[in-house]
Amino acid sequence: MKEKIKEVMLRVFQLDEIPDNISQSNCTKWDSMNHLNLIVELEEEFDVSFEPEDIAEMKSLDLVENKLKSIH
Repeated sequence: MKEKIKEVMLRVFQLDEIPDNISQSNCTKWDSMNHLNLIVELEEEFDVSFEPEDIAEMKSLDLVENKLKSIH
């Protein structure tokens, strides 16, 4: 699952690689607009729908992965 999330992040953030510790605080391309783009892409990729409070909490790769695991 983590690799699929990273693939989505690669597309959204247009980076060459996604480190395992990526988060909003250490990735300059992870701004508010790209956060929304990431959420939309993740919802499509994993066929899920996130609640607004979940979206606000998904600020790192680990948090995104944990949220997806809790939904699936």
